[in-house]
Amino acid sequence: MGSSAQRLVRRSGLAAAVVTSVIAAGAWLMARTTPETIWRYEIVGEYPHDPNAFTQGLYFEGGHLFEGTGRRGESAVRKLELDTGRVVEQADLQPWFFGEGIAPWGDRIYQLTWVAGVGFIYDKESFEPEGQFQYDTEGWGLTHDERSFIMSDGSADLSFRHPVSFRELRRLPVSDEMGPVVALNELEYVDGYIWANIWHRDELVAIDPETGVVVGRLDLSDLMAGARPADPEGVLNGIAHDPSTGHFFVTGKLWSRVFEIRLTEPN
Repeated sequence: MGSSAQRLVRRSGLAAAVVTSVIAAGAWLMARTTPETIWRYEIVGEYPHDPNAFTQGLYFEGGHLFEGTGRRGESAVRKLELDTGRVVEQADLQPWFFGEGIAPWGDRIYQLTWVAGVGFIYDKESFEPEGQFQYDTEGWGLTHDERSFIMSDGSADLSFRHPVSFRELRRLPVSDEMGPVVALNELEYVDGYIWANIWHRDELVAIDPETGVVVGRLDLSDLMAGARPADPEGVLNGIAHDPSTGHFFVTGKLWSRVFEIRLTEPN
């Protein structure tokens, strides 16, 4: 029964929705016009890295690096001694799987695979298998914000996923002043921002997790200068963060070094 009061409520609700949309659009436009921070860095440490490791995922916890590697027949999850690069623990994937990004959740490690649509779960201490999970896209990079996993699939979108079911909760299109930022790869969530490798580019970008706007960049083209792998796929890939120092650990596929860097803003 359509009374005047009901029509007024409907109109009020519509007006509120319009106002909310305008506010959201205004916030997005403000973010789009905010200049990107161009970060600089200094190297504060260098560590050995297995030059045969096709690095796909990296994180730092408890004084150790955890690394996921790729390529069929070579894919694994490993716990590494930072100073020596020695493998402390390792779990190998079956040879038909191509390993991708990794991320911790509680006392487990989650690992993506590239095109198989299945990921694997390991006990963080023993590296024994704990289960599997599924998804309907390619698997590239993985991190989390303590509420949900954040996953890349090589496109310009990131997906936020439930930490138990791994179902998609929302998608985040990523863009900069030139448009969509494609080939988002390895990810690390740090201090409210998503840091990402872009495949075959020697830089990291910092992404606002609410708007998807790139708010900062870090050029790492000088790392490994003159000592890059001959393999054309031996590109920058791997971001880990040490919250106790604020430093980042970065490496690449088939690189012989892991670099510990401290970020600085330009004057």
